[in-house]
This record gives sequence, C-alpha cells and structure tokens, in this order.
Amino acid sequence: MKNIFYLLLVTLLVLGGFAFVSKWQVNANPETNQVEITEKDGYRLIKSNGIPNHDTGRFPNAHNPNTISAQKYNFRVPLEPKKNERSTFAPLFGVALNGIPFDPGTAELWNNDFNWRYEALTGGIDLGVDSSNAHVQPTGAYHYHGIPVGLVKKLGGEGKVVLIGYASDGFPIYSQFGYTNPNDANSAVKELKGSYRIKEGNRPENAPNGKYNGTFVHDWEYVAGLGDLDECNGRFGVTPEYPKGVYHYYLTKSYPFIPRCTMGTPDQSFRKMGPPPGGRGPGGGRPPGGGPPPFGRPPGEE
Repeated sequence: MKNIFYLLLVTLLVLGGFAFVSKWQVNANPETNQVEITEKDGYRLIKSNGIPNHDTGRFPNAHNPNTISAQKYNFRVPLEPKKNERSTFAPLFGVALNGIPFDPGTAELWNNDFNWRYEALTGGIDLGVDSSNAHVQPTGAYHYHGIPVGLVKKLGGEGKVVLIGYASDGFPIYSQFGYTNPNDANSAVKELKGSYRIKEGNRPENAPNGKYNGTFVHDWEYVAGLGDLDECNGRFGVTPEYPKGVYHYYLTKSYPFIPRCTMGTPDQSFRKMGPPPGGRGPGGGRPPGGGPPPFGRPPGEE
C-alpha cells in the first residue's frame, strides 16, 4: 500500500486546560508504522514500533551505515505533569505523535572527551541526517535531532501552532510556531526563537582548537530573555489543545533544536538503555565505562 495517513479515533475533552486524547493511531502504512496512544490510571501510554509515517532519507548512506528497523517502544507520561523549580537533564527528550523518539544528543566526541560532544545539526560533523532532521542508530532506531519536517507536513502544521508530541515529563511539544502573545490565541503566529547563542572568544586549552563556532554542545550558552523561550525551550501559554494555558515546549531551527532538559520530572520509561546514541555504529565516540547519567543535571553544571 502507498502512503496512507489517517486518524483512527480522536476524542478530545478539554478539562481544566488539558486536552485528553483517548486513542490516537497514525499510520503511513499499516504494515509498517504502528503507534497507539491511550490513557490509563493518570498516564498517557505511547506504544509504537518506531517506524515513521512519512518519507525518509536513504538509509544506509555515506555518513550513516544503519538501516531502519522496527523497535518496541512503550513510553508513559503523566496526564497532569507538574513543573519543578529547576530543570532536569533529559537526553531522551520525548516522543512524537507518530511514535518516533526525540533524541537530540550524539555519541561523537572530540578526543573521547565528554566535555566536547559534537552537535548533530550545526555543520561540524555529517551524521547523514535526512530532510526531517533524523537518522538511524546502530540498533535500527530512527530518531529526530531537530524539527520533524515530514511529520509536521502530515499534521498540516506548516506555519501553524501544531502539537507534535509529548516530552518525557508529560508536557506537550510543539513545532517552531507559536503565538506572538503567549496568552492570546488571537495574536499573530510567529516562528519562535530559543535563548541560546554561540560563546565569544576561543575555546580553552585541552579543547578543540579555534573559536567557539557551534560545532560542539559546549560552544553554546543560555542567555535568559535573549529569545522567546526558557532554558528548556519552553514557556507557559495557550495553545489550540490547551486554551486555558499550559507549560509547553517548542522545537527550534537553531540550537538547541530539541530541548536538552525538562521542567518536569522525566518518566523512567524514557531512561536510555543499551547502545549509545549516534549513527556511525560501534566506536562512534563513547569511551568505555559509560557516560553521563540518564537523568539529572549534566556533569559540571549547577
């Protein structure tokens, strides 16, 4: 069967500003893409086989030797998430409505140094990502490093405020467009900007030579108020699904692309297990002995 995109049963009940989806199934091809979103005991349950519902790039390719294969994902997020006072490092940020994970980190390091991890989308390294800013892990897991262009198109969300998934803490995720006035759904829609910028000057000793240029995660710094969003690329405001307002996240065209932290507590179903992230197969840059903790603040950050 050729591409088929359909919504199998959507029931939206707005209660206290939260929209509840009783069951949402999206398919590009029923023989490939499988995702089911249900509610039970105060949680939203997201089960999928990790096959996208939109066209992808060619995998394997010259910079990504891996082939997309089915996965067994069972994610869980609270229906009524709580915002904490401090952010939490969350390397597996969330999951899209089509069941594909938002997994922005890479396994590629400079000189096996965890302080200097390459960014996937800033041009310093070619990881073979496709037009939906995604590629494939050695396990066959297709995952997004940035705005999932193919999914946004499927949802009819180009230039609109469109829900595209849920973060690991349960708060909703939107593509890059939001209301000019966060609290007014009648205000103009604009492309939102994050509050990160490239650091000035040169990198320190025992680091990649040269000026900060965005190649590495630590080339970037957060400046409160620089853009529209907070350190986790989120803000409080109204959305089509939450007319009374909710804290929610956005993806952006510049760093961090996909948030690297959450303002709520990530559910343990998003704990990263197994092989490291990345697209180059074994030996992609993670030294023996593991890496940063699955949850918590990154080493060296207070």
